[in-house]
Amino acid sequence: DLSPEELCSLVSSIGYQGIEAACHAHLDVRKALEDDQYVMDFHSLLKKYNLGIWAISAHLIGQCVGDNWDPRLDNFAPGSLSGKPDEIRDWAVEEMKAVARAAKKLGIHIVTCFMGSPIWAYWYSYPQTPQKMVDQGFERIKELWDPILDVFDECDVKLALEIHPAEIAFDYYTTEKLLKTFEFRPALGINFDPSHLVWQGV
Repeated sequence: DLSPEELCSLVSSIGYQGIEAACHAHLDVRKALEDDQYVMDFHSLLKKYNLGIWAISAHLIGQCVGDNWDPRLDNFAPGSLSGKPDEIRDWAVEEMKAVARAAKKLGIHIVTCFMGSPIWAYWYSYPQTPQKMVDQGFERIKELWDPILDVFDECDVKLALEIHPAEIAFDYYTTEKLLKTFEFRPALGINFDPSHLVWQGV
């Protein structure tokens, strides 16, 4: 609910040295790719408040890549795609690639995000979820995200997944399984937010 200028002014006034820019609120990814002046103005704004930028947040876009559609996802995608699951996913895949390219242009090397999950609805153990369904869910995420991570590799940008409820990786064990599923490819990393682990007693 703050403009980029208001955000920068606020975080600078309370002593922060940099920001994570949310691409649905503070950074127009497509404009960054197409308009060099926009990029220059963005960096000028940061310089005005003596701030760095450490990452781009693409959480809402990423959720649309891996989730099975329900009406809530309509809030994360362009209004013209409302109620169109396949088109929302296609948009999200291409938008995540654009985020990587925009990050490179802006000189940013980390994109934080969610990846979604086609199997979150099955996390509770009743009715019993066979291991095969879990494995298929992880493989589906790999199928969807590998082409995106290829672009991240090309751009020398890392994707930092926030381990979080409703994601394919939400605790230690699912994170380990995810990294193994992706064969520990260097483009995929972790955005550590300890607040999500408090309820687990970690």
